[in-house]
Amino acid sequence: MTQRERYGLIGAGSRAGMYIGAMTGTVLGAERVPEVAELVAWSDVNPGRLDVYEREVVAAGHPSPARYAVDDLERMIADERLDRVVITTPDFTHAEFIVRALRAGADVVVEKPLTIDAESVRRIGAAIRETGREVITTFNYRYSPRNSTLRRVIADGRVGQVTSVHFEWALDTVHGADYFRRWHRDKANSGGLFIHKASHHFDLVNWWIGAAPVRVFASGGLRFYGAENAASRGLGERPGRGTGAGEAGGPFSLDLAADARLKELYLDQEYHDGYLRDRDVFDEGITIEDNLAALVDYDSGATLSYSLNAHAPWEGYRVTVNGTEGRAELEVVERGAVLIGEDGRVVVDPSMHPDHSPVDEVRPDSERLVLQRHWEGAQVVPIPEGIGSHGGGDAYLLQHLFDRVTDDAPLGRVAGYADGVRAVSVGIAGNRSLETGEPVRIADLDLGV
Repeated sequence: MTQRERYGLIGAGSRAGMYIGAMTGTVLGAERVPEVAELVAWSDVNPGRLDVYEREVVAAGHPSPARYAVDDLERMIADERLDRVVITTPDFTHAEFIVRALRAGADVVVEKPLTIDAESVRRIGAAIRETGREVITTFNYRYSPRNSTLRRVIADGRVGQVTSVHFEWALDTVHGADYFRRWHRDKANSGGLFIHKASHHFDLVNWWIGAAPVRVFASGGLRFYGAENAASRGLGERPGRGTGAGEAGGPFSLDLAADARLKELYLDQEYHDGYLRDRDVFDEGITIEDNLAALVDYDSGATLSYSLNAHAPWEGYRVTVNGTEGRAELEVVERGAVLIGEDGRVVVDPSMHPDHSPVDEVRPDSERLVLQRHWEGAQVVPIPEGIGSHGGGDAYLLQHLFDRVTDDAPLGRVAGYADGVRAVSVGIAGNRSLETGEPVRIADLDLGV
């Protein structure tokens, strides 16, 4: 049997479940991961969340990982002889943990985004150069078959040289609203949706067209959520949190007690750290934007027009790629309408639960890639079946991640440090453009890539 790599994990929130499940063999499509990887240590500021995951690890037939305080990361890496550390903590902490892990002798796997600002990017780059170690950013949407198929269409030259891309992403009034309930609502924590959410999207475009962004001009603001917008629409006084609010909270409230997973990971663990997962989306203190747009110029000569809306009535995205020989159009509906179920509940993130229901008859959940070359009729490009969540991409990501695949020709889905930097560079430049009202050259950010 191949020697298994030894993993540590920092951050035991909901996203950590994918990695923990992979290393215990309970994630669909990643059943062989325990043959090459074992979770031997972990850390979180909230011990109650570690208790939840510990029960699941033991139930899957694996020993309990050793627990360490967050401040003891270096000792955890040394004592447990870790090969890799998986980081799934809030975005603003990524840089600190990445740098500490690298210098302590471990490679790093970090949830997107890599980090939230230019200074943090420079710190990570310096640590990589100093140690020679590896940092992988997990862009699972690259692995979704629909996105991989579009990448292949472009790479095969079927639209010719790419001249422009239009990318529209719609987050609905449950999933989109969720970023305004959690720690993400404070831009100092998340960098705003330009960083936390859109880094996924900017990475896709960078990867699809095989080019690097060079200049960004952005516009946007908080136009729907927040206390000021609520007051202007006459919404009146609202409960401070969703749990226990009942009908007074309305459809924008999230009742943690009604969802078993959210209850055990967050509601039942509040007494440890006071973190509230269900704050009202229309209260004070929200500093991120819910409407964003950007024009991005690339070193290839192509231009991206991008928009993000976080209060749409449906969820999904539309991508148009124009080239010198034709045009490709990808439309994905992840949830056609936000319809409250008979039990009064609705899935928060449809991309994490592809089997969610109900389905809207007019706009059913779907994906369709259409290619039309000049002087020809349109044709539908077949999209292979995926496995599991995030458009079928999570399982493929985990397979490549834990097998340490470095060459995924011709798709090149494995995202290294430079890819992580290019993805956040657009958001960092976009945030600066929002502040100044001016276009921002990414070279002027001095990111080191």
